Amino acid sequence: MPTLKAILFDFDGVIIDSETPEYQIWQSTLARFGVRLPLHEWARGVGSSIEAFDPLTYLEEKIGHAVDRQALLQEHKTKLMKALQDQPPLPGVQETILNACRLGLRLAIASSSSKTWVTSHLEKLGFISCFHAICTREDVPEVKPAPHLYNLALYRLGVHASEAIVIEDSPNGILAAKQAGIFCIAVPNPVSSQLDISGANLILPSLEHLDLSRFQLPDE
Repeated sequence: MPTLKAILFDFDGVIIDSETPEYQIWQSTLARFGVRLPLHEWARGVGSSIEAFDPLTYLEEKIGHAVDRQALLQEHKTKLMKALQDQPPLPGVQETILNACRLGLRLAIASSSSKTWVTSHLEKLGFISCFHAICTREDVPEVKPAPHLYNLALYRLGVHASEAIVIEDSPNGILAAKQAGIFCIAVPNPVSSQLDISGANLILPSLEHLDLSRFQLPDE
């Protein structure tokens, strides 16, 4: 039976729930133009990148003309930062990180977001010193659902895929983990709980339900 040596965390939707306010803010923005933003459209970009789904391109296609992208993006950023200003980590996150450190596990972030976004929030939460590697979109040729972020995290931690687990919340992230050959635990948030996360090896309602002291990786 393989020995667990590392945990690879997604960031948005796993460490903090930035996905719910982000979706709600874009819904509100597009509604001003009389455009609905259904979850099945938004879901294409959850855990991935703006190339997978750009809400402003979607808006322009629906209304038939260009919008002031810079103004709308700045407005969105301001509203999102305000929404996240005092947001705590998701349930069980702090305990899981502390338990992992106590057990001597190596930790990494593998996120399709920017390094500035991820590190600024980790610093604010006081978690940044707990992670041995932080892999973000600047580090890889393709973000999730491609496996590059998880492959890079394994390489930087010096562990094999069979010695790690991934904590994810989105279909794109789960696919990336599976393509990298890593056992994937899905912990959905209010947005991703409405998506198909059945590809994960294990689904937990929150990280409060992950007992690392008893967790065992399956035989290869």
